[in-house]
Amino acid sequence: MEFDSDTAIDQAMELFWQKGYAGTTPQDLLDATGIGKGSFYNHFKSKYRMFELCLQRYREVQADALIAFLKTPGSAKAKLAGALDQLIRFDLEGPVRKGCMAVNTAAELGASDPSALATVQGMFSRTEAAFVELIEEGQKAGEFRRDIDAASLASLLLTTVLGLRIAGLVADTPDRLKRAVDALTYLI
Repeated sequence: MEFDSDTAIDQAMELFWQKGYAGTTPQDLLDATGIGKGSFYNHFKSKYRMFELCLQRYREVQADALIAFLKTPGSAKAKLAGALDQLIRFDLEGPVRKGCMAVNTAAELGASDPSALATVQGMFSRTEAAFVELIEEGQKAGEFRRDIDAASLASLLLTTVLGLRIAGLVADTPDRLKRAVDALTYLI
């Protein structure tokens, strides 16, 4: 049976994102992708290899989109507020609360899987680097405080975003998340 590899990765990514690595069975992957067992293993080799491909796809689709948004023209403060608001809306408005696949993977596999840990650390490092650039831009424009270096503020921002993504899994309303964002933007 012929199948589209990219479509299968997207379908599997949604499953891993929602259920985690351990919560996703090989049969779940076959059912979600519609691929026969033999074809799946001939092409993707294993559940774990599919998971690695899904993490890479998540980086391309989600993490890279955030970084691209932060690099658009406009006020640094407005871009930061827009990015954080977008994350809150994404986490709370979907039909299923999935959070961030990178954060979920760090929590589930970070201590036991060096490959998954390296992939997630790479995503977090790239995001933090984009935050440094945004904060430096805002500092030059007088939008952000200059008495704390951009790298320290970017670390605070990344840590807050990671916490927001976890809190978004259980928040009944966006109020607590928005208060955290307001406090953070005041501090920066």
